[in-house]
Amino acid sequence: MKDDASQGAATPGAVGIVGVGAMGGAMARCLLRKGYRVIVRDIVAARVDALAALGAVAAASAADVARQADLVLTVVVDSEQTDDVLFGPAGIAAGAARGALVAMCSTVAPDYAAGLPARLAPHDIGVIDAPISGGPRRAEEGTLSMMAAGTPAALARALPVLEAVASRLFRAGARAGDGSAMKIVNNMLAGINLAAAAEAMALAERMGMDLQLVHDVICASSGGSWIFADRMPRAIAGDYAPLAAAKILTKDVGLALAAAAAAGVPAALAQAAHRVFAGTVALGHGEADDAAVIEYYRALIRAGSAAA
Repeated sequence: MKDDASQGAATPGAVGIVGVGAMGGAMARCLLRKGYRVIVRDIVAARVDALAALGAVAAASAADVARQADLVLTVVVDSEQTDDVLFGPAGIAAGAARGALVAMCSTVAPDYAAGLPARLAPHDIGVIDAPISGGPRRAEEGTLSMMAAGTPAALARALPVLEAVASRLFRAGARAGDGSAMKIVNNMLAGINLAAAAEAMALAERMGMDLQLVHDVICASSGGSWIFADRMPRAIAGDYAPLAAAKILTKDVGLALAAAAAAGVPAALAQAAHRVFAGTVALGHGEADDAAVIEYYRALIRAGSAAA
């Protein structure tokens, strides 16, 4: 989003990040590397300690972050956690100075995001609906995709920080909710692609094929996708250390299904993908990386073989 809004935009003196897990932590490291003063808060103390060792300022609460930062990024799991971070007893609304600005980076329902400006207005806090995509590696590199929606004034104010973490910054609209709508459409397609990728790799494995060669051929051919190239090497290696937890994508595809139902749009492929992710979680892989969806297909294959 390199446009006139970037001309003369002042770099905020301090950036807060509430939620420094895989994505938020990588964003914090990116901003530290680029010279920002970064204030961090997470319910997992070890995450905060690791960033403090790199130069971040540890905060005792989300309110404490808001007291110290000119712009606060919230990078938590869902709307429930976002609500707590924003409006809880030790939330941002309790500590922010008047005129503060929040960029909400979580994947939530568009209706929830659309309601935030009115709820934050009594506290004189502005909000940018700014969901992100790309994974922890791109977050650390500052090459995320971000779908930012908010007033022109808010976007101009936050632009230097947003561009520091997102090399592809899209102006999704002027209203909160527009960014979240864009994100759930993206995640719907990502979920479908990932379920299909795991299904294809399970077939290749069952046929005795060289999975690395299958990966290389597909990435160079018409069946390839970004998510195939990103996730399938982890599936092949059995490396399910969580970069993007299976339970999160299950939630995200569920948001897309709810939006599709409300809009009267059939979503048969998304429904099928959601069943795959729900099955993966039911097998105990909810906290694992979502590359573990291949284990769902392996379980089906084993069950079919046992029944034969």
